[in-house]
Amino acid sequence: MPRPSVKEEIVQAAVRVLHQRGFNATGVQDITDAAGVPKGSFYNHFESKEVLGAEALERYWQGALTSLEMLKDDNVPPMARLQSYFRKLSDVGRKTKYRPGCFVGNLSTEMSDQSPLIRERLASILAQWTREIGECVKLAQNDGSLRRDIQAKAIAAFMLNSWEGAVLRAKVDRSGLPFDQFEHLVFTALKTGS
Repeated sequence: MPRPSVKEEIVQAAVRVLHQRGFNATGVQDITDAAGVPKGSFYNHFESKEVLGAEALERYWQGALTSLEMLKDDNVPPMARLQSYFRKLSDVGRKTKYRPGCFVGNLSTEMSDQSPLIRERLASILAQWTREIGECVKLAQNDGSLRRDIQAKAIAAFMLNSWEGAVLRAKVDRSGLPFDQFEHLVFTALKTGS
């Protein structure tokens, strides 16, 4: 198997290191050390750590998009898809002992006031994530399994916002209880007849 390019090695290392340690706690040297490349090679490919951070975020998001595909599985009822999707995310959190959490959420809290470039990319990702969830919410509303008195877009935003809050709380408490509370309350409150 051919060795990835130096730029690719730096991006892959940046996803791992920035996700694990955070943007401000990570230096360029930390990233190049993790990539196994000389520090000078960083500047051959990136004009700044901020630019690399935006690219690492994009790479992380591209990986996350594959898990969203389960929301489009027509062989599974939409409400079950939503529950399975969030359960899969909580399983990941439990396996990693609630650390490092969601890279999107972590960068949102750390960088939204520091980097317009990263903040804009985060806003775009969160909007796309909300739309993807919203499409499945609409299907669940159409089949009568999810309440129709609230717009699908608002429900999807509420689900995502609540999920990110649960991830944050799980990190602090080192407990899966926030995931359980999320699943119980969100899906109980939004079910038809609630």
